[in-house]
Amino acid sequence: MVPEKLQMQHLAWRAGFGERYPVIADWTHKRRKQIVSKILIGPAKDETTPIRIIDQSDLPDYKKKKDLDADTRKMVQQMNTQGIKDLNVSWVNEMVRSTHPLREKMALFWHGHFACRTQNVLFNQQLLDVIRVNALGNFGDLLTAVSKTPAMLQFLNNQQNKKAHPNENFAREVMELFTMGRGNYTEQDIKEAARAFTGWAFDEEGNFVFREKTHDEGVKNVLGKQGNFNGDDVLKILLEKKATAHFITAKVYKFFVDEQTSDAEKINTLADKFYSSGYDIKELMRNIFMADWFYDSQLIGTHIKSPIELLVGFRRTIPVDFDREEVMISFQQVLGQTLFYPPNVAGWPGGRNWIDSSSLMYRMQLPSMILYEKDFNIQPKEITPEMGMGSYKTTQEVNEAAKKQYAKKIKGLIHWDDYLQDYKDVTRDDLAATIADTLLQNSKNVSRQILENYADITSREQFIKTVTIAVMSTPEYQLC
Repeated sequence: MVPEKLQMQHLAWRAGFGERYPVIADWTHKRRKQIVSKILIGPAKDETTPIRIIDQSDLPDYKKKKDLDADTRKMVQQMNTQGIKDLNVSWVNEMVRSTHPLREKMALFWHGHFACRTQNVLFNQQLLDVIRVNALGNFGDLLTAVSKTPAMLQFLNNQQNKKAHPNENFAREVMELFTMGRGNYTEQDIKEAARAFTGWAFDEEGNFVFREKTHDEGVKNVLGKQGNFNGDDVLKILLEKKATAHFITAKVYKFFVDEQTSDAEKINTLADKFYSSGYDIKELMRNIFMADWFYDSQLIGTHIKSPIELLVGFRRTIPVDFDREEVMISFQQVLGQTLFYPPNVAGWPGGRNWIDSSSLMYRMQLPSMILYEKDFNIQPKEITPEMGMGSYKTTQEVNEAAKKQYAKKIKGLIHWDDYLQDYKDVTRDDLAATIADTLLQNSKNVSRQILENYADITSREQFIKTVTIAVMSTPEYQLC
């Protein structure tokens, strides 16, 4: 039987980015149903506050962009590049400070599921808003809203999808990556669906528009159904297919439960309930977090933290404000997950792909680099200009900005006081074990004696700090 405290730590990491010692201690004495409901609902009167970096009025008139002179075009490009970096930093800060971490964790999942690259900061901002607002809502609503964003329509070339020359990119990815997955449709289904999505576009200000003149009004045959379908009709047909519920459930299971193996029986049961609920995401997560099997010892401490999970979890444990918050983007690049720059249309592969010899070493050095304000002397990995984006120059600008952090000292204001207060009631003899047990899902392999030997014993405060940094620098801290 897995101890309740460890069960709650497991829940805190999978449904968020970990919680500190007093929170786990509080949860341990309450019923699972009560804690899960609190995690799903979030704080009272919680509303998703949009992350706004820039407004339409801040940029030169996009309607005349083709007529802009070279200097103005360059300024617009720089504002977009900087805006996307600011959006990245702001979302990370929202994850760190959020009182509803499951919403941000769920949004992070959807950010990878609906993988998209655009160099327009307004489009990125809008897509992120749609994902965060619908993260725990209805999947059908989320799918429809995302499909109508200028970011996705532009990225998947649906602006070029017209009845005279249908473009199949959007229809293909909607079926293959967003809903049913491969093997559940034919090439003919894609061709017919593409005809249905003709006319779906956006105007100069990024508003969705349906252009009747470019829409194919003919009869289409999609997945065994026949009619004069439009894009909304196709999305409804896709949602009617149980394959969609299964595909989404399997991806959620991999992300939140087990990235190594998939349990067909559990996934099928969850998918059936998900389908019957009308694609209620919150209920799907409730069914996962309430299941006894979710707390099986075989699943605890087996998930390799993604770079964002690692960075956010670290900062939620020990609050730190960086002198230059953009250093967070350099951290992301070194670790291999830069928000708003997925590697391809399938998103980040996750799992063991996060770890190689250099990134593991860097992960283990990161706590001491930040908390001891050491030099940042690890070269960030370059983001590649993928997927025919035609954005090589902009991508290189992001890479150059990250390189500028190279060999600079990391300066941050570390708020130790709150963290030290967490352990005020723990006896000196129990400190090392309590810290290790709180920060790790599997602390058995971490020697308490070694922690004691290497800790600074000049004061209780220094002891807590040095033990914490030592524990965070272990391979075990990379898992949750």
